[in-house]
Amino acid sequence: MGPAASPGARCGEPSARWNSFDLVTTNAELGSVPLWPAGAATGVGSLPGGDPVAAAKLVFDELPDLPHLVELPGRGPGADLLGRGAAIAAELPVDLQPSGWRLVPRPGLDYRRAKGMFEHDLDGLEEAGDGYVGPLKIAVAGPWTLAAGLELTRGHKALSDPGAARDVAESLAAGLADTLTTIARRVPGARLLVQLDEPSLPAVLAGRIRTPSGFSVLRAVDEGLAGERLQLVLDTAARATHVVGVGVHCCAPDVPLELLRRVGAQFVGLDATLLTERADDAIGAAVEAGMRLLMGVVPSSDLPAPASPSAGVASAAAAGTGVRRRAAAAGTAAGRARGAAGRAGLLDGGGDGPAGSEGEPAGRGVPDLSDPGRTVDPVRSLWRRLGFRPEQLGEVVAVTPTCGLAGASERYARLAMRHCRAAARVLVESPE
Repeated sequence: MGPAASPGARCGEPSARWNSFDLVTTNAELGSVPLWPAGAATGVGSLPGGDPVAAAKLVFDELPDLPHLVELPGRGPGADLLGRGAAIAAELPVDLQPSGWRLVPRPGLDYRRAKGMFEHDLDGLEEAGDGYVGPLKIAVAGPWTLAAGLELTRGHKALSDPGAARDVAESLAAGLADTLTTIARRVPGARLLVQLDEPSLPAVLAGRIRTPSGFSVLRAVDEGLAGERLQLVLDTAARATHVVGVGVHCCAPDVPLELLRRVGAQFVGLDATLLTERADDAIGAAVEAGMRLLMGVVPSSDLPAPASPSAGVASAAAAGTGVRRRAAAAGTAAGRARGAAGRAGLLDGGGDGPAGSEGEPAGRGVPDLSDPGRTVDPVRSLWRRLGFRPEQLGEVVAVTPTCGLAGASERYARLAMRHCRAAARVLVESPE
């Protein structure tokens, strides 16, 4: 690959002062490269709106050091976390039932719709990323969140059947590899980072995933088995063309950091507002082992709606609710789309509601984005408690919203991304 030609390629050699942790990853085609540049900001994945080209251009404009493939769940069923994950997986046809996404023997209209919307997302990525050189993050639902959210033919969760859960993981691994090859061809200058979205993973491990009726829970999955399936998908993704790093995002409490480190995750995305000092040891061990962090510190919504697809999917799985139950009563096509999305936490807030920003006071109940230093104070406090050198903070941590921005107004989503960039610069310029 030639010299960097865009803001995304400003990352140089690892800092010489870094002597404890390994900041680079090695790819057979690309050599040793950092996962992302110091002071980077990125998004979790989802945004409000319905135009894939406009959304992709917005991401490349506002998050130039670490852009990502956008998700636009406000378009309705098929663009949501589970529908898109099934569309990416190989030979995993699904159909949307009143209770949620269900595995079926043959592809139908709902499945073709999900595949078509994802293809449009890739078209938007290719147009916005024309000439881009640098890291590019690709997110997809992880194997356990898919297994916890998808139903079998008779209505039981795929998670309840060990064979079905295995098939979901294997299909996801195969389909994701093909998808990454396609993305590498469409955006040839990109160094791909693969993010498995696993909001349901803590509940899967703790035995908190409810049956579709909601009256009982599924048996907890053994941590060793959970690790095997995660490692299968991560390892397969890591071998794909132009992939330089793989990791996991989980915006739920009690993220199993040690498990993720063991299975080869090179970075982990966390909602920093959910962390307590009890997690310090696990975070410290992960960082010492070379893991980098995507820290969610910027509020993900300015609206009283579910804040993100992944948070909504995790909540729905734990509560035993489906993607389309509210949609069945909506009546109109628009109502069906919004009802299904809302049931899974996928609502597009729409509009240009007020939002706090630099020089603009926040309205009542709206997140205050006036001080990026205050935004990252929890991260700086964590770093001090861990005892790492301050100058290492901006190299290890990239700043993100707390979760996806699908539940925000379009205006706030733009402001949140800008605030992430400002907050990330603080970690480099004023880490103490």
